[in-house]
Amino acid sequence: MASADPARPGFQLPLLLLAGFRTLIDDLHAELARQGHPELRPLHGFVLQAVGMDGTTATELGQRLGISKQAAGKTVDRLVEVGYLERVDDPRDARRRLVRVTPRGADGLRRSAEIFDTLRRQWAERLGAERVDAIEDDLRTVASTNWFRLDMPGWFGG
Repeated sequence: MASADPARPGFQLPLLLLAGFRTLIDDLHAELARQGHPELRPLHGFVLQAVGMDGTTATELGQRLGISKQAAGKTVDRLVEVGYLERVDDPRDARRRLVRVTPRGADGLRRSAEIFDTLRRQWAERLGAERVDAIEDDLRTVASTNWFRLDMPGWFGG
């Protein structure tokens, strides 16, 4: 068995991956703020994605995010307050209330996608397009098959 490289201890890999993620997310949110979305926080992107285009209930949202119904409700309250989500009656069941993405929330998601494309291009300019492609390919090889998971907030917080 090969010995570990003391210049590259194993604990650095997850920290560097997290630092790369944090850099992208911080850059995203700085640009979102410049484009009129200063209220959006990293958690909010997961929430807006989990609500989806059809809407959901606070209970279902908590399950999708891997957090409690109470935590989901608190986050929904904040996003309703700043105009990214709304609560409406469920047309299929009058006893339920749905949470839906507002046009402002959809604009935040659209801008996020555009900004991520720009950030990826910036990384490709700095590192080379082939290297960025290789990083993505390598991460797909080692990541679980269901790598796009919305329950990251609950996983991190749990």
